[in-house]
Amino acid sequence: MIDLAALESLRAVAHHASVNGAARALGFTPSAVSQQVKRLERGVGVPLLERVGRGVVLTAAGQRLVDDTGELRERLERIEAEVRLAAGEVAGSLQVATFSTATRGLVGPVLRRLREEHPDLQVTLQEQEPWDTVDLVATGRVDLGLAHSWGDLPLTVPAHVRTTDVARDVADVLVPVDHPLAARESVRPTDLREVDWVATASGTICRQWLSRMYVGTGTSPRIVHEAAEFDSHVAVVAAGLAVALVPRLGRAALPAEVVAVPVVDPVPERTVTALHRRSMDSSPAVRALLAALVEAPGGHLARGAPASPA
Repeated sequence: MIDLAALESLRAVAHHASVNGAARALGFTPSAVSQQVKRLERGVGVPLLERVGRGVVLTAAGQRLVDDTGELRERLERIEAEVRLAAGEVAGSLQVATFSTATRGLVGPVLRRLREEHPDLQVTLQEQEPWDTVDLVATGRVDLGLAHSWGDLPLTVPAHVRTTDVARDVADVLVPVDHPLAARESVRPTDLREVDWVATASGTICRQWLSRMYVGTGTSPRIVHEAAEFDSHVAVVAAGLAVALVPRLGRAALPAEVVAVPVVDPVPERTVTALHRRSMDSSPAVRALLAALVEAPGGHLARGAPASPA
């Protein structure tokens, strides 16, 4: 009989191309992952990994095992979901990947409500970039993900992953209160050609959208500061050091030193999307969390609320 827990370790090694990477993803030690793979090898009677240089790769048998058991795993997920649905039970555990502003403005309040309504349901969170969340959901390492996509920068989602739009969010340009743009009702990208920006790191989806917003202006955003968290962006703006493009979802009331100015042509709008594997369609826990996300006040607020007060 194939050890399913050990099989998950092998799948993680295959995905990360290393035992250490698999261990980080699973929350185990490298030694524990190696032991699980060895146990799986003893069970099937053939080597599943081979060393190449300082790393490891799957043998032909190991790759065959990972490929052929993918459908089995989906069937088991579907069976478990249908059993829980028949029992009317919203219980068990869900692993959820999300992003920081959704954690603050959407997921946190939703999970508080779910805990009150379904005390036997345990949810654990991790924050990721959108494309990493898609990958985590698609490969079964989390049960549900929340990702965001900006304007014409869509996410690529595999066919076996179902998507549900749960909110639409808008970003404003935050400027110091004494900035020349602070009194404007709105600004266009052409008004922002000479400003200094604080932005997220290169390669992040928010940074990509900021750059895309400048298409047609004849220049690129002049980014002089980088910070991972939008709260840090607000602090940089309050100090008069730069301007920032900050979403409304999860944004606290702004300090007196900062003014939010809407952007037009284009409006920086993003879609917040929940993702889960189709094999978990019948899961009462997934259904309950999806319904709560769609109905959440935070989601409705992001769809059309005015900017946070300065």
